[in-house]
Amino acid sequence: MADEMTTAMENDNSQKTTATVVYALQAASFLFGITFIIAVIVNYVKKDDVSGTWLESHFRWQIRTFWFSLLWSITGLIGLFFIIGYFVLLANAVWVIYRIAKGWLCLNDGKEMYT
Repeated sequence: MADEMTTAMENDNSQKTTATVVYALQAASFLFGITFIIAVIVNYVKKDDVSGTWLESHFRWQIRTFWFSLLWSITGLIGLFFIIGYFVLLANAVWVIYRIAKGWLCLNDGKEMYT
């Protein structure tokens, strides 16, 4: 029984570390854009490992951050021709920073997202 609990805790810590790395990769994307793509790939590869755990909500949060950010980035780039794109890109950057900060803080506190 104790061995099972130890294994579960080690797995939980491992997956929590993975989620932390993904948040770090997302944050690094402001300097190196490619890290955002690496982060979402890690999310999809490790998604099944966190299924049914409290960390699943963080992976969903991170994946949604990527896809919605991509959508708003494309919209902003198209909108650059009409000036409004600058505002869309700025709002998107602020939103991504918020999502990374909120998610990372909740992860460190051991809280689920969407509660």
